[in-house]
Order: sequence, then structure tokens, then C-alpha cells
Amino acid sequence: MTELRNVEREIGRFRLRLVAAAAFVLFAFGLVGARLVFLQVYKHDELYTQAENNRITVVPVVPNRGLILDRNGVVLANNYSAYTLEITPSKVDDLDATIDKLADIVPIEQRDRRRFKRLLEESKSFESLPIRTKLTDEEVARFTAQRFRFPGVDIKARLFRNYPLGEVGSHLIGYIGRINQAEKDAMDDWPDEQVTNYRGTEYIGKLGVEQSYESELHGTTGFEEMETSATGHPVRRLKSNPAVPGNALVMSIDIKLQALVEQLFGDRRGALVAIDPRNGEILAFVSKPNFDPNLFVDGIDQENWKALNESPDKPLLNRALRGVYPPGSTYKPFMALAALELGKRTPQQAISDPGFYMFGGHKFRDDKPEGHGYVDMYRSIVASCDTYYFMLAGDLGVDPIHDFMAPLGFGQITGIDLPGELRGVLPSTEWKRNAYRRKEAQKWYAGETISLGIGQGYNSFTMLQLANAVSTLAAGGQRYKPHLVKAIESADLKEVRKTVGEELPPLHWKPQDVAVIHRAMAGVTQDQSGTAYKVFVNAGYVAGGKTGTAQVIGIAQDAKYNAKAIDERHRDHALFEAFAPVDHPRIALALVVENGGWGSGAAAPIARRVLDYVLQGLYPSDEDIAATQRGESVTPIGTQRPADSVPLPGTTIDASSNALLEPITPAAPVPPASAPQRVAMREAGTR
Repeated sequence: MTELRNVEREIGRFRLRLVAAAAFVLFAFGLVGARLVFLQVYKHDELYTQAENNRITVVPVVPNRGLILDRNGVVLANNYSAYTLEITPSKVDDLDATIDKLADIVPIEQRDRRRFKRLLEESKSFESLPIRTKLTDEEVARFTAQRFRFPGVDIKARLFRNYPLGEVGSHLIGYIGRINQAEKDAMDDWPDEQVTNYRGTEYIGKLGVEQSYESELHGTTGFEEMETSATGHPVRRLKSNPAVPGNALVMSIDIKLQALVEQLFGDRRGALVAIDPRNGEILAFVSKPNFDPNLFVDGIDQENWKALNESPDKPLLNRALRGVYPPGSTYKPFMALAALELGKRTPQQAISDPGFYMFGGHKFRDDKPEGHGYVDMYRSIVASCDTYYFMLAGDLGVDPIHDFMAPLGFGQITGIDLPGELRGVLPSTEWKRNAYRRKEAQKWYAGETISLGIGQGYNSFTMLQLANAVSTLAAGGQRYKPHLVKAIESADLKEVRKTVGEELPPLHWKPQDVAVIHRAMAGVTQDQSGTAYKVFVNAGYVAGGKTGTAQVIGIAQDAKYNAKAIDERHRDHALFEAFAPVDHPRIALALVVENGGWGSGAAAPIARRVLDYVLQGLYPSDEDIAATQRGESVTPIGTQRPADSVPLPGTTIDASSNALLEPITPAAPVPPASAPQRVAMREAGTR
């Protein structure tokens, strides 16, 4: 029997299904439409920005670092461009294998591998790191032909810092190096604007004015908006904002004078600081031995680092800023001035010197065993009588000595525009209480005061502090904060800022007291009994000076000092301080030759040649330089030459080719360059 179909019911079901399907389709399209409206209307701005960011890459443009010049325009630090072969570790599967393959194309030495490994430890894996720097054109061409074999490896053009004079002035100029992890962590605390300005920057000042004036030298980072393909390769430049080069520093240093002093020291250790007492400008800032800052720019290799770091001569130590020494007899003029100002002595008051001073059962010996006889204040400085100052120190007391010396800058931070200055020690009863833990060691004993009078005992100062004090004494109490940078100039010279030395409150000394000390210090160089008389014979000016000899190790009471029987590094330090001309001082200086012996023999001859250069424009003969290096000169040997006729020691090195260029023409006598000339110098200095 055939079952009859209910057609109408089936048609109804079909229609119901059709309506349901249509409703579902409409609902789905509704969702799509709603999502489309949401994305195209409500999220339009945000998504448009994201799309543009995917299409556009913002590339930072690192600015040229500012030049560093001496006071006469001689370039001390500039930049040059070179190609580097760089690896991005995150894009390379096997680093060692990749480097081995690269070495078949471009020479890669063991020191390059060690430097890369060190940089890898300090950096993040997505950062591009150099495996070879300063590629030749031939090496660039060889790699370019094989680039397809090395994903994650590329050639980049980078700016490198160059120090044309090598070791000359290295401690004051400093150097730059790659930003390490500690410095990156410190940047987290910087303002956002400053952090943004260092996008793309890989190097930062590490020492000297390169560090202290980092914000001036760095410049302002620019940017380029690049349209990129789907694979991330640049297609075209959409917009650019050029970087602004860093400002140039014009130093107060005369680099020819600086080089001369470094040459006069020879292989000896020591320091010299020369200051203009009229404004606090530093004319020379020498620390010997020094080092070549070019070694650090590209990352110093292990061999050179070990040689510098483990050398017993400590070439990385800035002795002018961080070396502390007993001032020895160079302290005596300041002690004499304290006695006058505090009413403890008159210029005419005299003692009879038997060659020693007894205190508390201890014999404090003078360097002249038979004594100096009748000694007043003038003769105490001219002949450098220890006994006079043993007695004076006991009469003054440690705290009055401290209170008089502190405003002169002894044991104080001078505020020079260099980082890392040491304070030294200007002793007082309070200082000793804070310096020692044990109760019995905290007590100040009267016998400890006696040796302070001759610059020994706990006295420990830097050459910067001593030179600064001599400058103040030369200026009759007028004080300036010492500084190394004379001016800051924009790259186009449209803005020049003079960095005038900060004038500090003067010390109100009696003019007649200052005159007594000036006369006595002039006697050191002019009086036939003066300890530096032989060094300054026939000088064309009158200089005030004071020799000093500082003990390094103690000598038993009954023992006699014999330099030949003592290890070289245990021998006395030789010191000298001076200012000239006495009537209108233009230069004040202090220097130390470590383990050099008598100040009149090792230190004073260097000072004489510095003063001849500054005041008379005279440069020593080669024979005289050699004798001074050996500590065998007194007055200048041979014929002195006009300073403007002598080339600056050393040559400029074009670090991109390592080729020696012509010696730099001396710049000291050249008149200030015009603005167009200075701009050209900057362009020439950035190759």
C-alpha cells in the first residue's frame, strides 16, 4: 500500500529551514558588517597607525661627536668613518661556525674573536655586534659577493673616534668606549628625552673631558622614516630630521706645552699642573706615564689591557688628579704665611738652628746636619730650613694649621671639570677621630704636629691642589675654580659659550704679609743661597719658587739617607712649585717627579723650561731635553729655539688607513682663526 506524502507539510519544513539558514547567513553577515564598522570606524585611527608603523620604520641617525681642540685650535679628538663587519647573534644559528666561514673571506684574528665574545656577554642577542672593524675596500667587496651565504651578517658604515696625538694629554682628554650593561642600567633613570637622544648610540665618554662633557659632545640624534617592503628592506625615504653634531670643546690647554712637559719627564713617573692665576685656566695638566686612548675606542684587546693594568708604573692612574703626595718643603711658604696672618711670627723674628729640633725626647733632624745658623723667615724659605718649621708647627698647632690651609684648597675638592678627583688628607684632630676606629689611634699627639710643618706626616695632597694653592698665593688671595674647557662652540660656530672660571670669595690676607712670602720665594730663584738659584740663572724674568723633597719611607733616627742603597721606588719624591713673573703672575705651577730625589735637581729644571716657554716663547734644545729627561740638567743646555719654529711633537694618525701624515704645524703663535676657517677645521676634523 503506497504511503501518501504530505506535500504541504514538507514544503512548510523546507521553508522553515530556508528561513533559518537565511537568518543565520544574515546574522553572520551582520557580525562581519559590525566587525567591519568597528574596525573601520571606531578603531580606524589606531589601526591606521599600526599599519603605517608596519610599513614605515623610524631609523635613528647618530650625530657626529663634537671635536676637542686646544686653546690654539689644534685638533685633539675628531671622527672618521669606516666599514665594520657585524653579526646579529639572534639571526645566526651557529656563531662559531659562521665566524670560521667569515674568516675565509675576511681576515679575523684571535683578538677580534675575544673582543666579539666580550661584547656578546655585555649586549643583548638582537643587537648588531662588530666582529671586524675598519675594513678595506677590497674586504668589503669580497664579503659583498658572498653576503647571500651569511644571514644575520652585514656591513655597516660607522663613525670612529680618533685621537691624532696619541698619548699626548690622554688623561685630560680621556676616551670613549662602547656603552656597557652598567651604563645601560644607569640610563633607565635618565629622563625620557635624554634616553631617546641616545637611540642608536653605542659609544659614550669613559674618562676625562670626553666623560665630563658628554652631554655637550654627544649632539642631538636625528631620524629617518623609511618605507619598507614586506621583507623589511627599505624602499624609499619618506621623511628625515637630520642629526645635530655635538658641540666642540676648546680647551684652555696649550697642547704644545703639554707635549713638551710630557717629553721632559721622559720615562719618569710624576705629574705637573700649570694654572693661569688671573682666571683659573689650566695651561698644562700632565700625568706620566700616560697611554694611547685610541686603544680603547674599538675595545681594547686583552694583551694591551693587561700591559696597562698590571704595569708597576700605573699608566692608567691620573697622577695630577688622583695621585696624592706629601708636599714636602713646598708647604713652607704657606706655613710662613699662616704664621704671619695668625700673629705667631714676624718676618724679622729669627732662631738659631743647630741642625735638629728636640721634642718629647725625639730628635727631628734638619737636612743640613750642622744647621743653618741664624734663620729668619726669609732665610727659612730661601735655604729651606726644616728646624724653623718644626718649631713653627708646634707653636701653631694642628687645628689652626688645618683651618688656615683648608681655604687654600688643601685636602679639598677643587671642583675641576674632570671626574674622579681625590680629596687627599689635610689632618686635624677631627679628621683623625673619624679616620681610625681604635680609641687609642684616634687621639692626636703633639709630636705628630711637628712634621706637618715641613709637609710630611699625614699631609697628603694632589698636584692639582698644590698648584691651585700656589695660584691663590701668587694672586694675593684671589681664588678661581680651576677649569680645563675655555669655550664651547656649536658645529656651525653660530653659538660660542665662554666658560669663564668661577671666581671664588677671596682670602683677605694682609698685602704686606703676602709681599714677605713673594719676596722670599723670589729669593729661592734669585738669591745665591737659594735652593733653585742655579736652575734660574740668566732667566729673563723673576720667578718665585720653592723646592721640596718628600720622604716615601721612614728613616731611623740615627740612620743616614742614602738613595743609592734604597730601592728606586722607595727614594724621595722631588717637588717644585713656582709662579712668574713675581710682580704680575701669569702662570703658577706645581710638579712632582716620583722618587726623583732633590726637588732642585729633578723637578725645578722642568719648571724652568715651562716658564721659559710660557713667558718668553722659548723651546729647549734637543740636547737639553735629553739631559732633563735623565735628571742631569740645570740651566738650559745649548741654544733655545723660538717655540713657533718647533713642530708639535708627534704626528697626526689617520686611523682609517693607519698612514702617518705630515707633522702638525705648531699652532701656539697663530692668531685666532676666523669663523669660516674654524668651520672648515671642524669639517676637516671629521673625515
